[in-house]
Amino acid sequence: MRRIAVINQKGGVGKTTTTVNLAAALAAAGKRVCVLDLDPQAHASTHLGIEPDGTLPSLYDVLVSNKPLAQVRRQACENLWVAPSDIDLAAAEVELAGIVGREVILREALALDTEQFDFVLMDCGPSLGVLTLNALAAADEVFIPLQPHFLALHGLGKLLETTALVGRRINPGVKVSGVVICLYDAATKLAQEVVTDLKGFLDRSRGANVPWAAARVFDTRIRRNVKLAECPSFGRSIFAYAPKSSGAADYTALASEVLGVEAPVVVGPVKMSIDVPAATATEARMAEALPVSDVA
Repeated sequence: MRRIAVINQKGGVGKTTTTVNLAAALAAAGKRVCVLDLDPQAHASTHLGIEPDGTLPSLYDVLVSNKPLAQVRRQACENLWVAPSDIDLAAAEVELAGIVGREVILREALALDTEQFDFVLMDCGPSLGVLTLNALAAADEVFIPLQPHFLALHGLGKLLETTALVGRRINPGVKVSGVVICLYDAATKLAQEVVTDLKGFLDRSRGANVPWAAARVFDTRIRRNVKLAECPSFGRSIFAYAPKSSGAADYTALASEVLGVEAPVVVGPVKMSIDVPAATATEARMAEALPVSDVA
């Protein structure tokens, strides 16, 4: 089982879109996938057709009341399950403040879960609080969705430092395995520069004692696509909403990379289980944003 935390403390970079649609692509390829929605905004839950109205058990109950994941999880479509969130999860940050070992509650819940999955994808909110730390403590891998502009790259540097800290103190096995470029526009010079600089930084990290030493920038670029923005309002993945769109093609290609296969995985019709309606100066600033000092 691969446990993947999808993290970026900057909002609007494609975390939830990537978590849900990558999960849907993997599920359509025959893999058993579970999405854990660790964002109090519950966007992943909504995206998969679960209304966060407080009437259903959620990950709040898992983290605060020790409810088993099996009692929270719901099936969204074939091979795809979701452990939903709701606004109560925002209170978990405060309620867990005095709890010893609060960073590893989710890891322990996963260890006790008897259901077997090929992938567990954790959608995290735009912060580096207790919820995100739980995801990092439970994960084997970290995927970082990144919008290709300078401020997003600057935030990436801070996230890598946090991952290194978690690796030293809580979860030595966690590794940053990939960066997903989202909202990509090949026509802009800045997008190409950011990708080039990021690849250069990761190449310089090879062999260093850091969690991102083996990370790569996925070849697949998630292009700007209005269908990706529309499908959450219908409670559907891109494959159920617009299977012939460029967004569906991009996440199919990304799933192929994650699975390590050259030919794109075949994503057929999806039946939902839940019934729902750069210039040199720029390059220098980018280099300053990344934690080069951590690279041996």
